[in-house]
Amino acid sequence: MRTLLTNGSVYSPADPHATAIAFDDGVVTWLGDDTGAASYADGADEVIDLDGKLVTPAFVDAHVHTVGIGFLLNGLDLTGARNLTEALDRLAAHAASLPADAVIEGSNWDETRWPEGRPPTAAELDRAAGGRQVYLSRVDGHSGVVSSALVAAVPGLTTREGYDESGRVERDAHHAVRDALSETVATEDDVLKDARTAVQAMASKGIGAFHEMAAPHIGPRWELPLVRQAADELGVHSTLYWGEPGAFEVLDQYGVLGLAGDLNADGALGSRTAALREAYADRTDHRGHAYLTAEQIAEHVIACTERDIQAGFHCIGDQALDNIARGFELAAEKVGAQALVAVRHRLEHVEMPSPEAIATFARYGVAASVQPMFDGLWGGPDDMYAERVGERWRAMNPFASLARAGVVLAFGSDSPVTELGPWEAVRAAAFHHNPDERITVRAAFQAHTRGGWRAAGIDDAGVLAPNMPATYAIWQSEADLVVQTPDQRVAAWSTDPRAGVPVLPDLSEGSPVPTCLRTAVGGRIVYDSEGWATQ
Repeated sequence: MRTLLTNGSVYSPADPHATAIAFDDGVVTWLGDDTGAASYADGADEVIDLDGKLVTPAFVDAHVHTVGIGFLLNGLDLTGARNLTEALDRLAAHAASLPADAVIEGSNWDETRWPEGRPPTAAELDRAAGGRQVYLSRVDGHSGVVSSALVAAVPGLTTREGYDESGRVERDAHHAVRDALSETVATEDDVLKDARTAVQAMASKGIGAFHEMAAPHIGPRWELPLVRQAADELGVHSTLYWGEPGAFEVLDQYGVLGLAGDLNADGALGSRTAALREAYADRTDHRGHAYLTAEQIAEHVIACTERDIQAGFHCIGDQALDNIARGFELAAEKVGAQALVAVRHRLEHVEMPSPEAIATFARYGVAASVQPMFDGLWGGPDDMYAERVGERWRAMNPFASLARAGVVLAFGSDSPVTELGPWEAVRAAAFHHNPDERITVRAAFQAHTRGGWRAAGIDDAGVLAPNMPATYAIWQSEADLVVQTPDQRVAAWSTDPRAGVPVLPDLSEGSPVPTCLRTAVGGRIVYDSEGWATQ
């Protein structure tokens, strides 16, 4: 099967001025200008005049929770609720459509954006939901609120660490609620439906591959094959991780790549469970929670390294990242630095690393799977990060510092924590709230494409060049195609045609992000906007 695309703009370092590209049986066979394309038109099964549209490698979302995405899209989504009353009204409307014995789950409330500045209470959930069992997860997924009926339904919940009589749950209490719900609410059919919804949503955003970050506190193991099934059915590439120390049996049983991902070294800033060296700015008696010691981290890294599989951790606060850096140093003493580098371990979020920790991660070849929209949504002097940690927000999500040190960056959304939106993530990295941590649009785009493949140990993907996989997306961009970099001296040269730098859409504030028209993975079309090729 041959597909030929002409009269467009093809993003490829192999030919920065390419306007046409050919794919044969799932592989890039040629790219060049429209004159050269004529010889490839004969025998082509599909020839499309792009009429100026953009072709790029498909995105890789390096950190998602697939079932959670689908659950949010199919259920009660509190994203964007402007105040507590609106959140409760959404809950009440959702509850009104359900049977009296229904168990209600919802997510993505964010009290830092509400004038009330607090989450709903159990009593408020009781009234809004008519006495039903209710669990609403905070936007970061590290705490939640529960109704009185659900408190009564989870044995021993009130004695668990992290339970508050207001209905708020975190840490062990939060895990207990999620464990109970995963075993009593979701069926395999429900999970598969949610996974299919999520994979379709990813494909529609130009995402051709994703990394599933599963863990016991997120969902049961039996969800893993359903996530893979949903991806395989559509043709999207999936890489599965399971965040549990010592659970090596899942590698063969479920086709998991590594014991990495959401193995929590700490919690999250929004829930004040991220482990900090110094107290929170808005709660001076509290420094969060470190869930793993340096010795426990080293033990996990050593065990994985000796089996030649990736280890990894969820890590946000500076204390947690210090613990991880120390853990890698201890592991290196046992197995050697080169052994660590060879396995390509990875870390998720990496929000508050010190310069010393960054140097340690670079030395041992650790990839940083980061989420630029965290800074996009909560960075700056007037938002949640500054509220939680004061001036320390400036050193958070240090993309430029990580890149300068040689750490491989892989971008993801952590969806459903933030919405699927790869171009928005590229924009957030390029226009970081701290100018010192901005990277070029080109570097950000690479982190969201080739960087994701590299973080999964795959080096022959993520770029459009001859003999590479035909994993691509076609975009309608209303914005100009340009070279953007925070350093204007670099920009002056990069935009000169003689530099041969491929161009991408202008992502300046106010510029519309491109619209995905087609996504293909290995030549297989996984998303096609209706009628776009005939417009």
